[in-house]
Amino acid sequence: MQTYLAINKALSDENRVRVMLALAGGEMCVCQIIELLGLAPSTVSKHMHVLQQAGLVDARKEGRWIYYRRADSDAVRDRVALLDESLAGDPTARSDARRLKRIRQINRSKLCCHYH
Repeated sequence: MQTYLAINKALSDENRVRVMLALAGGEMCVCQIIELLGLAPSTVSKHMHVLQQAGLVDARKEGRWIYYRRADSDAVRDRVALLDESLAGDPTARSDARRLKRIRQINRSKLCCHYH
């Protein structure tokens, strides 16, 4: 029951849902997530910590950068599949998808230098 509650709590915030939708396209650097959400790095860090504690995302560190991806477990796959389906036509989700295409094209070194 604790896992179920942790996942639901983590997904009860719009910004964390936006991150989970963005991660459907694959791994992202924290700087890309900051750019997408338009939030302070410390705020994004807190959101990512909640997602990680709930088991929804995995993180890896490479040099100065931290990369996040959706966790690969049955509970996560089932829950985020429902999320993906439910919000496919959402205006914010569509807008984020367009922005994310542009963000993924930006050189990470140039993007991340703004946040370090």
